[in-house]
Amino acid sequence: MGNERWSRRQFVSRAGKTAGGVVLGLSFADFLAACGASQAPAAGGGKLEIFSWWTAGGEADGLAEMFKIYKKNYAGVEIVNATVAGGAGTNAKAVLKTRMEGGKPPDSFQVHAGQELISTWVKAGKMEPITSVWKSQGWDNTIPKDLKDIVSSSGDVWSVPVNVHRGNALWYNKKILDDNSITPPTTMDDFLSALGKLKAKVQAPLALGSSGNWQVQMLLENNILAAGGPDFYKQVFSGKASFTDANVKQALSWIKSMLNYVNSDHPTLGWDDADKRLISGTSAFNIMGDWAKGYFTAASWVPNKDFGAAPSPGTTGKYVIVCDTFGLPKGAPDRANAINWIKVCGSQEGQAAFNPKKGSIPARTDVSASIFDPIAQQFIAEFKTDALVPSSAHGSATPDAFASGVNDEMGQFVINKDVNKTASNLQKLSDEFLK
Repeated sequence: MGNERWSRRQFVSRAGKTAGGVVLGLSFADFLAACGASQAPAAGGGKLEIFSWWTAGGEADGLAEMFKIYKKNYAGVEIVNATVAGGAGTNAKAVLKTRMEGGKPPDSFQVHAGQELISTWVKAGKMEPITSVWKSQGWDNTIPKDLKDIVSSSGDVWSVPVNVHRGNALWYNKKILDDNSITPPTTMDDFLSALGKLKAKVQAPLALGSSGNWQVQMLLENNILAAGGPDFYKQVFSGKASFTDANVKQALSWIKSMLNYVNSDHPTLGWDDADKRLISGTSAFNIMGDWAKGYFTAASWVPNKDFGAAPSPGTTGKYVIVCDTFGLPKGAPDRANAINWIKVCGSQEGQAAFNPKKGSIPARTDVSASIFDPIAQQFIAEFKTDALVPSSAHGSATPDAFASGVNDEMGQFVINKDVNKTASNLQKLSDEFLK
């Protein structure tokens, strides 16, 4: 890839950049971990409230697997599964904000690695570092330093990664492609050609569920990666290149073309509703993160038999990272139980149980690839060699305020399809939040 290749070190230096204003020193959790050797206080009872947006098939199943492990180890603890439906956490984040600002945090909550946590609740002094928990569990030996860096700031670790998702994935109904003699496309030209060929064959060749608009933002970041490569992607999402650049306008033009082939009800559908269209055969393709695989397998679809996967068009050799984590809020009502939950999230047993259901690959390097399906094994291998870039849509590359603004702008774009106006408005968001 020449000078386009973005190393893991460059990748995490952006995503884990210090947000500033972080309180230094040992938290109560760190103090307990330091004084109690390698174990958190025993949790014999009480509650454990886990806040997430994992309600769809696959992701909910994966969470349930980790709950089983926790209950096996801490049978006396009542688990409160506090879920708020809405893909990418758009609804959940609003509820969490009210609770955190009101001094009523859950015991632990799902959050994307990087700026989504560091530039918000860490910066606001609402989180306790889990540095001593990390050390006591020996995670330096099993979780890559690249991922540790993304969840670290000012010398402390703030959350534990439970998985690694791929954001730039193209999913397809194998029967539809086989019946129409279509090879899974690798270039944008081939993809648009395939959509055109299928327009008269299926109801909507490209499935889209754009409720909340983050799915359209994913199309944008994947297309920017396809048009400009990893180096330009890095530059534009760090405010060092302009969103009025030809690469961004090309990315928008590609989305404009894709919209000619999508289902008309997409603004009312979630990501899982779009995947349901592939299962029903009313659509052939969907561009979505690999949590889609968890949804497909939960519906008894078999990888590489009923459905297949490839990098999103134009992004072969590139990997958009989406990473889920859990941290420890200050004032967690059941702190001891929360610390033990964090340990389960980072454990080999927890990640081996969670990730095959969720559709993701483990953050730990010591989980056997043999327990995963062929598509996951493919992604595990590509993660080791591809150029990595962090997702902006899912909070790693950019502050949440920027991603939220882009969601709104892309919601307008699917209506007006104005490439130049949208590029200009995206640059205004960059000037406000990325400079």
